[in-house]
Amino acid sequence: MSTIRFDGRVAIVTGAGGGLGRHYALELARRGAKVVVNDLGGSRDGTGHSDAALAVVEEIRAAGGEAMSNGGNVAEYAQMAEMVAKAKEAWGGVHILINNAGVLRDKTFAKMDPADFEFVVRVHLLGSAFATKACWETFREQNYGRVLMTASSSGLFGNFGQANYGAAKLGIAGLTKTLSLEGAKNDIRVNTIAPTAGTRMTEDLFPQAAFEAFSPDKVAPGALYLVSEDAPTNTILGAGAGAFQASYVTLTPGTLLTGDDLSPEGVAAHWDAITDRTDEIVPKTGAEQAMTIGKLLQGG
Repeated sequence: MSTIRFDGRVAIVTGAGGGLGRHYALELARRGAKVVVNDLGGSRDGTGHSDAALAVVEEIRAAGGEAMSNGGNVAEYAQMAEMVAKAKEAWGGVHILINNAGVLRDKTFAKMDPADFEFVVRVHLLGSAFATKACWETFREQNYGRVLMTASSSGLFGNFGQANYGAAKLGIAGLTKTLSLEGAKNDIRVNTIAPTAGTRMTEDLFPQAAFEAFSPDKVAPGALYLVSEDAPTNTILGAGAGAFQASYVTLTPGTLLTGDDLSPEGVAAHWDAITDRTDEIVPKTGAEQAMTIGKLLQGG
């Protein structure tokens, strides 16, 4: 088993002042990367500021690594562009981006203020897009880039009280799928991780024993593999407590309805056949849905 190293690579980790992001930054630096530790430093609902990023930079430097802090807000594109420019000025490029920054404002949809819905989507989804966009042209010029998005089981499968968070996180998984296609010719590989970890974001959701079992260091190996030179692309990796799982968006073969069956009643009558998962596929692009319909039209 060959050792994965990041010598000569420059990595940006957003939301790296604590929790998962801190572990990603520390491990990237330990394996040779120069690391931009980004953290606005707010509380988990996105308010306030702190010096969290500086503390992680000092940890990295104390261990012999190279790092710089950045307090930019991922939800402000100009601040992300400035962050990338500073990294390039100091170290000549950017090769890795881990979009980890996030906030929580949990309430049932009935009680949720629209501003809280918008804010969470802005930080998670637009923040991931803005940070990635700030790096994208550099990745293209280098013909090399590794991007890791952070989704969640709440987005992939739903979770009570997290309509805003879940919508943002599934959107991020969709962003990954398109960017993995657009970046392929320039060796830009884009993946998604859906972590389950005991962090500041989840400390009141886990019993103490589970909180310790799901420590962030047990997620980091999956994250670092997904930003390594030999990483796959367009993968959704579940990770928690040292367990790793792959998630897929699948498509059933489906059923062609004609005549009287081409009606709401026909859909209801053929529902079992429509949802039959026998021979389902994992499409690599959105075009495959139309292709499978074409086969049905041709009698295939």
